[in-house]
Amino acid sequence: MAEHYSSFERKGTRWLLQRLTAAFLVGVLAFHFMLLHFVNHAAEVTFAGTQMRMQQLGYLLTMILFGLTATFHGVNGVYNALVNQGLEGTQKTVIKYALIVASIVLSAQIVRLALVMAGII
Repeated sequence: MAEHYSSFERKGTRWLLQRLTAAFLVGVLAFHFMLLHFVNHAAEVTFAGTQMRMQQLGYLLTMILFGLTATFHGVNGVYNALVNQGLEGTQKTVIKYALIVASIVLSAQIVRLALVMAGII
């Protein structure tokens, strides 16, 4: 029988965070679909309506947290998939720091966009 291999240490922090962020993302996606596809039909969603929703503190914070969580979940998953495929040594270090920089840039853009949409900046 094939041996199970994963770069996640079972019950480790990254393992736990990957599962917690997945659960959060599923919940927020369900909220998104309910709000923007059932309560308001997609054809009724407008830019002005989005700006109005983003001006509500709870919605704004939820969307920022959603974006930051999705960024972490995606980057963590990509990094661990590459490690599982045999990435090691200098390449592993370069990829790790490139993903960290990309995550920081993407996170800054997520927060900036949300604040602009809310009319804060």
